[in-house]
Amino acid sequence: MIKKFLILFICLFCTVAKGAEYQTNAKSVYLLDYDSGNVIFEKNADKLMPPSSMLKLMTLTVLFDAIKSGNLKMDDLLSVSENADYKNPLWYPASKMCLTTGQKITVRDAILGIIVLSAGDASVTVAEKMAGSENKFTDLMTKKAREIGMEKSSFGNASGLPHDNNLMTSRELAMLAKYIIDEYPDIYPMFATKRFEFDGAQTDWCHDWTRTHTLNYNKLLFSMSGADGLKTGHTSDGGYGMVASSKIGGRRLIGVINGFRGRGHDALADEMKKLLNHGYKTTQTKVFYHIGDDITEIPVWYGRYPTVTATVNENVAITLPKDATLKNIRVLARYDEPISAPVKKGQKIGEIVIEKNGDIVKRIPLVAKNKVRKIQFIGRIIKNISVMLGGK
Repeated sequence: MIKKFLILFICLFCTVAKGAEYQTNAKSVYLLDYDSGNVIFEKNADKLMPPSSMLKLMTLTVLFDAIKSGNLKMDDLLSVSENADYKNPLWYPASKMCLTTGQKITVRDAILGIIVLSAGDASVTVAEKMAGSENKFTDLMTKKAREIGMEKSSFGNASGLPHDNNLMTSRELAMLAKYIIDEYPDIYPMFATKRFEFDGAQTDWCHDWTRTHTLNYNKLLFSMSGADGLKTGHTSDGGYGMVASSKIGGRRLIGVINGFRGRGHDALADEMKKLLNHGYKTTQTKVFYHIGDDITEIPVWYGRYPTVTATVNENVAITLPKDATLKNIRVLARYDEPISAPVKKGQKIGEIVIEKNGDIVKRIPLVAKNKVRKIQFIGRIIKNISVMLGGK
C-alpha cells in the first residue's frame, strides 16, 4: 500500500481581527455555522435546562421519521383522546390547537399546529398515535436523541410542559435542528409557515380561539430576511427560548437561546436576530467541498473498474473571523492506494484533513461514491500476470 497525501488548497497570507463580543442576559446561548460545524459563540452551552416548547422539535423528529419511512402519511388521520381535549385543565394556560375528544385531525394539521401554534394538544395526539401513550412515546424520543448523538437530553412528555425530566442543552438543541434540516428536506420548509388557520374547531369557544390564534410564535420569521424556522418556547420560571435557522447569501447559521428574560416573543426575536447578525458580521465560512463532490480517483486492486471516486458525506468547510484570509491553511486528502476490491458505496477509504499552521483542526471521512465489485478468479490471475510483466 502507498500512502497518498493530496494537497487540495494552500493559502499563505492573512490578517485576523476579532469582532465585538456578543452580550446577552440569556442563561444559555449557542451559535453554530451549519456548513463547517464550527461554534461561533457559546455561553453555558452544555448546561441542562428546561427547553419548554423547544422540546417539541424532538416530538416532530420522531414523527418525521415515521413519515420518511412511509409508516405515516400527511393525510392520515389521528384521533384525539381526553388527554388532548382542550377542556383538560392541563391545556388551560398552554398553547393549543383547541382539540376535542373524538375529533380526528390530519398528520399535516398536527405538524402545522405544533410548528406554528406550539400546540401541546397536537403533540399528545401524535404521541398516543405512535406509541399508545405519551409516557411510552418519551422512550422513542430518548432513543432517537441517542441515535443523533444527544447524550444529555431527557424527556418527560411530548409537549414541553414543565416536567422534571424535560432537560436539554443549547448545544444539543442546535444538533437536533441541524439534523432536522439535513434529514427532512421535504418537510423542513413547513417551519417557515407564518400563519396557520385550523378549520377543525368543534365548539363555539374553539372557533373563537382558532380565529384569533393563527400567527407563528417565531416572530423572527416576520422580522429577519433569511429566517426559515424552527421553534420557540416559554415558561414563567424558565423564561423565553428559541432555536432558529437563517440562510443569507447561501450561508446558514443555527442559533439557540434559552433562559432569556425579555418582554414577549418579539423581544426574543430581536435577541436572536442580534445573535445571528453577530455571526454574519464577524465571521465567514469557506467551503472547500460540498456533500457528494468528486474529490479524487483512487486506484482499486482487483476491481471491475480501475478506480473509485472519493467524496464526502458532510461539507468540508472552516469558519474564520470576517476580515481573515486563509493563512497556512491546508486541506489534504489522505488515503492508501490501491484499495482492495470489493468497495462498497459509502465505505470509508481515507480522510480529509484541514490543517492550520500545521495543526489538524478538522477530520472528515473520505468515502466511496460508488461501489466497485471484485473481478472473478480468472480475471485476478490475468491481472497478476499483467503486473508481473510490467503492466498495471
